[in-house]
Amino acid sequence: MAKRLSVIGAGLMGAGIAQVAAQAGWEVTLRDLDDTATARGMESIRKSLEKFAAKGAIDDPAPILARITPTTEIEAAAEADVVIEAVFEKLEVKQEVFRQLDRVCKPEAVLGTNTSAIPITQIAAATQRPEQVVGTHFFSPVPMMKLCELVRGHRTSDQTLSAAKEFAEAIGKTCIVVNRDIAGFVTTRLIAALVVEAVKLVESGVVSPQDLDTACKLGFGHAMGPLATTDLTGVDILLHATKNIYTDTGDTKFFPPELLQRMVTAGELGRKSGKGFYSY
Repeated sequence: MAKRLSVIGAGLMGAGIAQVAAQAGWEVTLRDLDDTATARGMESIRKSLEKFAAKGAIDDPAPILARITPTTEIEAAAEADVVIEAVFEKLEVKQEVFRQLDRVCKPEAVLGTNTSAIPITQIAAATQRPEQVVGTHFFSPVPMMKLCELVRGHRTSDQTLSAAKEFAEAIGKTCIVVNRDIAGFVTTRLIAALVVEAVKLVESGVVSPQDLDTACKLGFGHAMGPLATTDLTGVDILLHATKNIYTDTGDTKFFPPELLQRMVTAGELGRKSGKGFYSY
């Protein structure tokens, strides 16, 4: 019998997770609050699969799409072996999702959260089964990015961590394990510190965004500079991540620069809005 995955949140991240799982043979439900959101998620999956097919990376997208069922019902997660939450990066929103999942999911289900910065223990506290909750931090675009950062909460069991690793590897990801539940984990702490300093240098007129990214690409061998990465990830996402880490740690190196906050207020969110540190 096919393994069952339920993805909560049909945005680009959730849709990407649903896609790679369906490509790996999992039966997937993709849940969001309304039909418009789920339709948008399914359309992004269809377009992505068509691109893969055009390059010869997959055959017919139709069987893959057929394994994904869009829904607005949280009860669709009831039979899932693994649930991955990929909603807005705000603690209160994620906790409410996990309260609902705690009510409907079967006892042995692995409950994963795709947070990039919020401590897993805080999210798991919304459930009566914190040992079943684990951080499953995928990277965007999910069909292209190979890394999955697994994060152990304070009470995450060895069995849950092992099951999450098995799932992530089964859908083609390479895992690293974060053994202590700190805000930002490993990857987000590193990129957040770099982005904060990069934005400060641009904000103070020391260097242009283009030259800063060029310095990181040619000087450090980065595939993409930190500001281009911010545009790809979402300026708002990086802002929330730096705020979450700063709130949890009090470490001033993570305090978001004014420019980052003003860009979000002005709607300059990066690629998804057509303008960030660059224009698209």
